[in-house]
Amino acid sequence: MRPSAAGTAGSSIATAADGSTSAPSPSVSGVSSTRPCVGAAQPATWEHVIWIWFENKPSTSIIGSPDASYITTLAASCALAMDYHGITHPSLPNYLAATSGSTNGVADDGDPAVHPLSGPSLFGQLTAAGKQWRSYQEGMPAPCAPSSSGSYAVRHNPAAYYTAVRADCARWDVGLGQLSTDLAADRLPAFSLVTPDLCHDMHDCSVSTGDTWLREHLPAVLNSSAYTRGTTVVLITWDEDDTAHDNRVPLLVVAPTVPAQTRIGTRLDHYSLLRTTELLLGLPLLGSAAQATTIPGLGG
Repeated sequence: MRPSAAGTAGSSIATAADGSTSAPSPSVSGVSSTRPCVGAAQPATWEHVIWIWFENKPSTSIIGSPDASYITTLAASCALAMDYHGITHPSLPNYLAATSGSTNGVADDGDPAVHPLSGPSLFGQLTAAGKQWRSYQEGMPAPCAPSSSGSYAVRHNPAAYYTAVRADCARWDVGLGQLSTDLAADRLPAFSLVTPDLCHDMHDCSVSTGDTWLREHLPAVLNSSAYTRGTTVVLITWDEDDTAHDNRVPLLVVAPTVPAQTRIGTRLDHYSLLRTTELLLGLPLLGSAAQATTIPGLGG
């Protein structure tokens, strides 16, 4: 078991190649959906970072809950950040903070028409660096849909807010079904944001509903060539708590390099998530990511 650790310096994290054009390489021995974290050697480059975001639950409602048995088992099999926090309330500014290093002064859940953001973003950084990204949005009626519809909430789709990436958003902000296609074809982009719909993300439905959703969807990622090569990190978190627990939410760190039963005691937040992702993918640090603490353990 790896002990709790302070954040590692940015220089210790390897720079990734363009995930969209990675060449096949040998799989890490023993890695699968039933054994996703084995403490393997660090790769020379990280090729893919995947975020999966759920909604509105404090850590105390998830880890150890009988309604979240799959997530609790996954946390024990990999790494769990014990002191991870959302930035604010409500939902949208957390997604913006994690993808731009700032809430951009947004304090509500307004649509992109209300909050068109012209500043920099993680999505724009990736495009500028010649890397691809995808936002896989469950229930979205059309690519980069600018307003909520049915079980799709645009406030959980941050790429739709950044005006500088509108053209890419129309191509790369897609329905969740595209994820299985990209995994099967080994075409996973450098960065992926996976967003369940309003029921499966635990916003409108139960914790057990979201837990079942992850149990049904995550194995395809963990059994994919992209993951078993040992060059993919999956980071699973919640946007915010229920406003009653200091905004402390779970963060699971899932990668072949992570030893099972790792517990991270460092205080972290969504800016840490952005910082770590940027360092893994060789990108500059945006906004508050420059002062944030790196998630320990991914850089050797």
